[in-house]
Amino acid sequence: MLPQYIALNNIAKVVIRMANESMIEVKNLTKMFKDFVAVDSISFDVKKGEIFGLLGPNGAGKSTTLRMLSTLATPTKGNATIGGYDIVKHGNEVRKLIGIVSEKMIMYNRLTARENLVFFGNLFDIPKDALNKRIDELFELVQLTKWKNTQVGTFSTGMRQKMNVIRALLNMPQVLFLDEPTLGLDPQSSVEIREFVKTLNRENGITVIVTTHMMVDADLMCDRIAIVDHGKIVALDTSTNLKKSISGADTTILKLEIGNLSPLIIEAINACGCVDAVTQENSMHLRVISHGQEAFDSVIDSVRASGGKINSMENLQPTLEDVFLHITGHQVRDTADQKIPMEQKRIGQQTSNRIR
Repeated sequence: MLPQYIALNNIAKVVIRMANESMIEVKNLTKMFKDFVAVDSISFDVKKGEIFGLLGPNGAGKSTTLRMLSTLATPTKGNATIGGYDIVKHGNEVRKLIGIVSEKMIMYNRLTARENLVFFGNLFDIPKDALNKRIDELFELVQLTKWKNTQVGTFSTGMRQKMNVIRALLNMPQVLFLDEPTLGLDPQSSVEIREFVKTLNRENGITVIVTTHMMVDADLMCDRIAIVDHGKIVALDTSTNLKKSISGADTTILKLEIGNLSPLIIEAINACGCVDAVTQENSMHLRVISHGQEAFDSVIDSVRASGGKINSMENLQPTLEDVFLHITGHQVRDTADQKIPMEQKRIGQQTSNRIR
Protein backbone atom coordinates (compact mmCIF):
# COMPACT_ATOMS: atom_id res chain seq x y z
CA MET A 1 0.00 0.00 0.00
CA LEU A 2 2.92 2.37 0.64
CA PRO A 3 3.91 2.85 -3.05
CA GLN A 4 0.26 3.55 -3.90
CA TYR A 5 -0.01 6.05 -1.04
CA ILE A 6 3.17 7.81 -2.19
CA ALA A 7 1.84 7.96 -5.76
CA LEU A 8 -1.51 9.40 -4.68
CA ASN A 9 0.23 11.87 -2.38
CA ASN A 10 2.45 13.06 -5.24
CA ILE A 11 -0.61 13.46 -7.51
CA ALA A 12 -2.31 15.55 -4.81
CA LYS A 13 0.76 17.79 -4.55
CA VAL A 14 0.81 18.26 -8.32
CA VAL A 15 -2.91 19.17 -8.34
CA ILE A 16 -2.39 21.71 -5.54
CA ARG A 17 0.63 23.20 -7.30
CA MET A 18 -1.27 23.49 -10.60
CA ALA A 19 -4.20 25.16 -8.83
CA ASN A 20 -1.81 27.79 -7.44
CA GLU A 21 -0.05 28.42 -10.76
CA SER A 22 -0.67 31.71 -12.50
CA MET A 23 -2.03 31.53 -16.04
CA ILE A 24 -1.69 35.30 -16.46
CA GLU A 25 0.90 37.58 -14.87
CA VAL A 26 0.76 41.35 -15.33
CA LYS A 27 3.50 43.68 -14.09
CA ASN A 28 3.35 47.47 -14.27
CA LEU A 29 1.35 47.36 -17.51
CA THR A 30 0.88 50.85 -18.95
CA LYS A 31 -0.79 52.23 -22.07
CA MET A 32 -0.56 55.88 -23.12
CA PHE A 33 -2.20 57.68 -26.02
CA LYS A 34 0.06 60.72 -26.42
CA ASP A 35 -0.26 62.45 -23.02
CA PHE A 36 -3.33 60.50 -21.89
CA VAL A 37 -2.65 57.54 -19.56
CA ALA A 38 -5.36 54.94 -20.27
CA VAL A 39 -3.80 52.18 -18.16
CA ASP A 40 -1.52 53.29 -15.36
CA SER A 41 1.09 50.75 -14.25
CA ILE A 42 -1.28 47.97 -13.16
CA SER A 43 -0.10 44.65 -11.75
CA PHE A 44 -2.07 41.48 -10.99
CA ASP A 45 -2.07 37.74 -11.61
CA VAL A 46 -4.82 35.31 -12.57
CA LYS A 47 -4.65 31.70 -11.40
CA LYS A 48 -5.37 28.75 -13.68
CA GLY A 49 -9.09 28.07 -13.72
CA GLU A 50 -10.00 31.37 -12.08
CA ILE A 51 -12.74 33.79 -13.13
CA PHE A 52 -11.17 37.22 -12.65
CA GLY A 53 -13.12 40.46 -12.93
CA LEU A 54 -12.07 43.96 -13.95
CA LEU A 55 -14.83 46.19 -12.53
CA GLY A 56 -15.09 49.87 -13.33
CA PRO A 57 -16.78 52.61 -15.38
CA ASN A 58 -16.29 53.54 -19.02
CA GLY A 59 -12.84 55.03 -19.55
CA ALA A 60 -11.35 53.23 -16.55
CA GLY A 61 -8.94 51.24 -18.75
CA LYS A 62 -10.62 47.82 -18.62
CA SER A 63 -11.03 47.24 -22.35
CA THR A 64 -7.60 48.71 -23.11
CA THR A 65 -6.10 46.21 -20.66
CA LEU A 66 -7.89 43.38 -22.47
CA ARG A 67 -6.66 44.66 -25.84
CA MET A 68 -3.07 44.54 -24.60
CA LEU A 69 -3.43 41.07 -23.08
CA SER A 70 -4.97 39.77 -26.31
CA THR A 71 -2.09 41.26 -28.36
CA LEU A 72 -4.37 43.75 -30.15
CA ALA A 73 -2.53 46.71 -28.61
CA THR A 74 1.12 47.13 -27.64
CA PRO A 75 1.90 48.26 -24.08
CA THR A 76 3.73 51.55 -23.64
CA LYS A 77 5.53 50.15 -20.60
CA GLY A 78 5.45 47.06 -18.40
CA ASN A 79 4.93 43.47 -19.42
CA ALA A 80 2.54 40.53 -19.15
CA THR A 81 2.64 36.80 -19.81
CA ILE A 82 -0.11 34.32 -20.65
CA GLY A 83 0.71 30.66 -20.18
CA GLY A 84 4.34 31.71 -19.77
CA TYR A 85 4.45 33.55 -23.13
CA ASP A 86 5.23 37.25 -23.29
CA ILE A 87 2.36 39.16 -24.94
CA VAL A 88 4.77 41.27 -27.02
CA LYS A 89 7.62 38.87 -27.78
CA HIS A 90 5.51 35.74 -28.31
CA GLY A 91 2.24 37.11 -29.70
CA ASN A 92 1.59 34.10 -31.98
CA GLU A 93 1.87 31.66 -29.09
CA VAL A 94 -0.38 33.81 -26.91
CA ARG A 95 -3.07 33.95 -29.61
CA LYS A 96 -3.16 30.14 -29.72
CA LEU A 97 -4.14 30.10 -26.04
CA ILE A 98 -6.88 32.71 -26.00
CA GLY A 99 -10.44 33.37 -27.14
CA ILE A 100 -11.95 36.87 -27.22
CA VAL A 101 -15.57 37.93 -26.82
CA SER A 102 -15.46 41.64 -27.60
CA GLU A 103 -18.13 44.16 -26.71
CA LYS A 104 -18.97 44.45 -30.41
CA MET A 105 -20.64 41.29 -31.69
CA ILE A 106 -18.49 39.77 -34.41
CA MET A 107 -21.04 38.01 -36.60
CA TYR A 108 -22.23 38.22 -40.22
CA ASN A 109 -25.98 38.76 -40.25
CA ARG A 110 -26.60 37.25 -43.70
CA LEU A 111 -24.83 34.00 -42.85
CA THR A 112 -26.50 31.23 -40.90
CA ALA A 113 -25.24 30.34 -37.43
CA ARG A 114 -23.37 27.32 -38.80
CA GLU A 115 -21.89 29.29 -41.72
CA ASN A 116 -20.56 31.89 -39.29
CA LEU A 117 -18.81 29.27 -37.16
CA VAL A 118 -17.42 27.45 -40.22
CA PHE A 119 -15.99 30.75 -41.48
CA PHE A 120 -14.26 31.59 -38.20
CA GLY A 121 -13.16 27.97 -37.68
CA ASN A 122 -11.42 28.02 -41.07
CA LEU A 123 -9.41 31.04 -39.89
CA PHE A 124 -7.92 28.76 -37.24
CA ASP A 125 -7.12 26.09 -39.86
CA ILE A 126 -9.15 23.53 -37.91
CA PRO A 127 -9.53 20.30 -39.96
CA LYS A 128 -13.01 19.98 -41.50
CA ASP A 129 -14.17 16.87 -39.61
CA ALA A 130 -12.87 18.20 -36.29
CA LEU A 131 -14.48 21.59 -36.95
CA ASN A 132 -17.90 20.12 -37.77
CA LYS A 133 -17.82 18.03 -34.61
CA ARG A 134 -16.76 21.02 -32.54
CA ILE A 135 -19.51 23.22 -33.99
CA ASP A 136 -22.19 20.61 -33.22
CA GLU A 137 -20.92 20.36 -29.64
CA LEU A 138 -20.99 24.12 -29.19
CA PHE A 139 -24.53 24.44 -30.54
CA GLU A 140 -25.64 21.79 -28.04
CA LEU A 141 -23.79 23.61 -25.28
CA VAL A 142 -25.81 26.81 -25.77
CA GLN A 143 -29.01 25.07 -26.95
CA LEU A 144 -29.00 26.65 -30.41
CA THR A 145 -28.97 23.45 -32.47
CA LYS A 146 -32.48 23.97 -33.88
CA TRP A 147 -31.44 27.40 -35.21
CA LYS A 148 -28.04 26.42 -36.66
CA ASN A 149 -29.26 26.90 -40.25
CA THR A 150 -30.99 30.24 -39.52
CA GLN A 151 -29.52 33.60 -40.45
CA VAL A 152 -27.89 35.26 -37.44
CA GLY A 153 -29.47 38.61 -38.37
CA THR A 154 -32.85 37.24 -37.25
CA PHE A 155 -31.58 36.24 -33.79
CA SER A 156 -32.42 38.07 -30.57
CA THR A 157 -29.61 39.93 -28.83
CA GLY A 158 -29.26 37.14 -26.26
CA MET A 159 -28.94 34.47 -28.97
CA ARG A 160 -26.39 36.58 -30.83
CA GLN A 161 -24.34 36.97 -27.67
CA LYS A 162 -24.36 33.18 -27.19
CA MET A 163 -23.06 32.90 -30.76
CA ASN A 164 -20.42 35.50 -29.96
CA VAL A 165 -19.21 33.41 -27.01
CA ILE A 166 -19.08 30.04 -28.79
CA ARG A 167 -17.26 31.66 -31.71
CA ALA A 168 -14.49 32.43 -29.23
CA LEU A 169 -14.44 28.77 -28.13
CA LEU A 170 -13.79 27.25 -31.56
CA ASN A 171 -10.04 26.97 -30.99
CA MET A 172 -10.61 25.43 -27.51
CA PRO A 173 -8.78 28.26 -25.69
CA GLN A 174 -7.22 27.96 -22.26
CA VAL A 175 -8.04 31.61 -21.55
CA LEU A 176 -11.30 33.41 -22.41
CA PHE A 177 -11.57 37.22 -22.44
CA LEU A 178 -15.10 38.61 -22.04
CA ASP A 179 -15.61 42.35 -22.59
CA GLU A 180 -18.94 43.47 -21.07
CA PRO A 181 -20.61 40.10 -21.83
CA THR A 182 -24.12 41.04 -20.62
CA LEU A 183 -24.25 44.57 -21.99
CA GLY A 184 -27.65 45.37 -23.50
CA LEU A 185 -29.13 41.97 -22.62
CA ASP A 186 -32.47 41.41 -20.92
CA PRO A 187 -32.33 39.95 -17.37
CA GLN A 188 -33.05 36.37 -18.48
CA SER A 189 -30.33 36.42 -21.16
CA SER A 190 -27.89 37.95 -18.67
CA VAL A 191 -28.52 35.10 -16.24
CA GLU A 192 -28.04 32.54 -19.04
CA ILE A 193 -24.70 34.07 -20.10
CA ARG A 194 -23.44 34.19 -16.49
CA GLU A 195 -24.41 30.57 -15.88
CA PHE A 196 -22.87 29.51 -19.19
CA VAL A 197 -19.55 31.18 -18.32
CA LYS A 198 -19.50 29.55 -14.86
CA THR A 199 -20.27 26.14 -16.41
CA LEU A 200 -17.45 26.55 -18.94
CA ASN A 201 -15.08 27.44 -16.15
CA ARG A 202 -16.21 24.63 -13.85
CA GLU A 203 -16.38 21.81 -16.38
CA ASN A 204 -13.51 22.75 -18.70
CA GLY A 205 -11.16 24.60 -16.38
CA ILE A 206 -11.02 27.63 -18.70
CA THR A 207 -9.42 30.70 -17.14
CA VAL A 208 -11.69 33.73 -17.63
CA ILE A 209 -11.16 37.49 -17.44
CA VAL A 210 -14.37 39.53 -17.43
CA THR A 211 -14.58 43.29 -17.83
CA THR A 212 -17.80 44.85 -16.61
CA HIS A 213 -19.40 47.86 -15.00
CA MET A 214 -22.32 45.68 -13.87
CA MET A 215 -21.97 44.98 -10.16
CA VAL A 216 -24.15 41.87 -10.33
CA ASP A 217 -21.93 40.31 -13.02
CA ALA A 218 -18.80 40.82 -10.95
CA ASP A 219 -20.50 39.67 -7.76
CA LEU A 220 -22.06 36.47 -9.15
CA MET A 221 -19.39 35.38 -11.64
CA CYS A 222 -15.94 36.30 -10.36
CA ASP A 223 -13.65 34.53 -7.91
CA ARG A 224 -11.69 37.76 -7.45
CA ILE A 225 -12.39 41.32 -8.54
CA ALA A 226 -10.03 44.17 -9.37
CA ILE A 227 -11.73 47.55 -9.05
CA VAL A 228 -10.35 49.83 -11.77
CA ASP A 229 -10.70 53.61 -11.85
CA HIS A 230 -8.85 56.16 -14.00
CA GLY A 231 -6.44 53.51 -15.27
CA LYS A 232 -5.41 52.22 -11.84
CA ILE A 233 -6.35 49.16 -9.79
CA VAL A 234 -7.62 50.68 -6.55
CA ALA A 235 -8.65 47.41 -4.84
CA LEU A 236 -8.32 43.68 -5.52
CA ASP A 237 -9.87 40.83 -3.55
CA THR A 238 -12.83 38.47 -3.43
CA SER A 239 -16.29 40.03 -3.43
CA THR A 240 -16.82 38.90 0.15
CA ASN A 241 -13.56 40.43 1.39
CA LEU A 242 -14.14 43.68 -0.49
CA LYS A 243 -17.52 44.03 1.23
CA LYS A 244 -16.00 43.14 4.60
CA SER A 245 -13.47 45.94 4.13
CA ILE A 246 -16.24 48.50 4.69
CA SER A 247 -18.57 46.48 6.90
CA GLY A 248 -16.65 46.62 10.16
CA ALA A 249 -18.07 47.89 13.42
CA ASP A 250 -16.93 51.39 12.45
CA THR A 251 -18.97 51.61 9.22
CA THR A 252 -22.70 52.32 8.86
CA ILE A 253 -24.71 52.17 5.61
CA LEU A 254 -28.11 53.83 5.87
CA LYS A 255 -31.01 53.98 3.43
CA LEU A 256 -33.20 56.96 4.21
CA GLU A 257 -36.60 57.90 2.81
CA ILE A 258 -37.04 61.66 3.22
CA GLY A 259 -40.41 63.06 2.16
CA ASN A 260 -39.12 66.57 1.47
CA LEU A 261 -35.63 65.73 0.22
CA SER A 262 -33.77 68.79 -1.07
CA PRO A 263 -30.22 69.86 -2.00
CA LEU A 264 -30.01 71.66 1.36
CA ILE A 265 -30.63 68.41 3.27
CA ILE A 266 -28.08 66.51 1.16
CA GLU A 267 -25.55 69.29 1.77
CA ALA A 268 -26.18 69.09 5.52
CA ILE A 269 -25.56 65.31 5.52
CA ASN A 270 -22.37 65.71 3.48
CA ALA A 271 -21.16 68.29 5.98
CA CYS A 272 -21.09 65.67 8.75
CA GLY A 273 -17.50 64.73 9.45
CA CYS A 274 -18.49 61.06 9.81
CA VAL A 275 -20.02 60.80 6.31
CA ASP A 276 -17.90 59.15 3.59
CA ALA A 277 -20.39 59.17 0.69
CA VAL A 278 -23.98 60.10 -0.13
CA THR A 279 -25.92 58.67 -3.10
CA GLN A 280 -29.32 60.00 -4.16
CA GLU A 281 -31.27 57.05 -5.57
CA ASN A 282 -34.43 58.98 -6.49
CA SER A 283 -36.50 61.98 -5.39
CA MET A 284 -36.98 60.61 -1.87
CA HIS A 285 -34.27 58.03 -1.14
CA LEU A 286 -30.65 58.49 -0.04
CA ARG A 287 -27.92 55.94 0.63
CA VAL A 288 -25.36 57.18 3.16
CA ILE A 289 -22.02 55.54 4.03
CA SER A 290 -20.57 56.82 7.30
CA HIS A 291 -18.09 55.84 9.99
CA GLY A 292 -17.78 56.09 13.75
CA GLN A 293 -19.89 54.98 16.70
CA GLU A 294 -21.97 58.17 16.62
CA ALA A 295 -22.49 58.11 12.83
CA PHE A 296 -26.13 56.99 12.93
CA ASP A 297 -27.18 59.71 15.37
CA SER A 298 -25.13 62.37 13.56
CA VAL A 299 -26.75 61.66 10.18
CA ILE A 300 -30.29 61.60 11.60
CA ASP A 301 -29.66 64.81 13.58
CA SER A 302 -28.34 66.59 10.47
CA VAL A 303 -31.46 65.64 8.48
CA ARG A 304 -33.82 66.86 11.19
CA ALA A 305 -31.81 70.04 11.83
CA SER A 306 -32.16 70.96 8.15
CA GLY A 307 -35.93 70.40 8.24
CA GLY A 308 -35.99 66.93 6.71
CA LYS A 309 -38.97 64.65 7.35
CA ILE A 310 -37.75 61.04 7.64
CA ASN A 311 -40.43 58.55 6.56
CA SER A 312 -38.27 55.44 7.02
CA MET A 313 -34.70 54.32 7.59
CA GLU A 314 -32.86 51.02 7.10
CA ASN A 315 -29.42 49.78 8.13
CA LEU A 316 -28.00 47.94 5.08
CA GLN A 317 -25.35 45.35 4.37
CA PRO A 318 -22.68 46.66 1.94
CA THR A 319 -22.77 45.93 -1.79
CA LEU A 320 -20.02 46.19 -4.39
CA GLU A 321 -21.55 49.55 -5.34
CA ASP A 322 -20.90 50.70 -1.77
CA VAL A 323 -17.33 49.39 -1.95
CA PHE A 324 -16.70 51.24 -5.21
CA LEU A 325 -18.24 54.43 -3.85
CA HIS A 326 -16.27 54.15 -0.60
CA ILE A 327 -12.93 53.61 -2.38
CA THR A 328 -13.27 56.00 -5.32
CA GLY A 329 -15.65 58.63 -3.96
CA HIS A 330 -18.04 58.30 -6.91
CA GLN A 331 -20.44 55.81 -8.45
CA VAL A 332 -19.82 53.63 -11.47
CA ARG A 333 -20.85 56.15 -14.09
CA ASP A 334 -21.93 53.82 -16.89
CA THR A 335 -25.37 53.01 -18.19
CA ALA A 336 -26.07 50.20 -20.62
CA ASP A 337 -27.51 52.55 -23.26
CA GLN A 338 -24.23 54.45 -23.49
CA LYS A 339 -22.33 51.41 -24.68
CA ILE A 340 -24.70 49.49 -26.97
CA PRO A 341 -22.99 49.43 -30.39
CA MET A 342 -24.90 51.10 -33.22
CA GLU A 343 -25.20 47.78 -35.04
CA GLN A 344 -27.12 46.32 -32.10
CA LYS A 345 -29.39 49.35 -31.92
CA ARG A 346 -30.34 48.95 -35.57
CA ILE A 347 -31.05 45.26 -35.09
CA GLY A 348 -33.03 46.03 -31.95
CA GLN A 349 -35.31 48.30 -33.97
CA GLN A 350 -36.05 45.56 -36.52
CA THR A 351 -38.11 43.40 -34.20
CA SER A 352 -40.62 41.98 -36.65
CA ASN A 353 -38.45 39.09 -37.88
CA ARG A 354 -36.35 38.41 -34.79
CA ILE A 355 -36.29 35.05 -33.05
CA ARG A 356 -36.79 35.30 -29.30
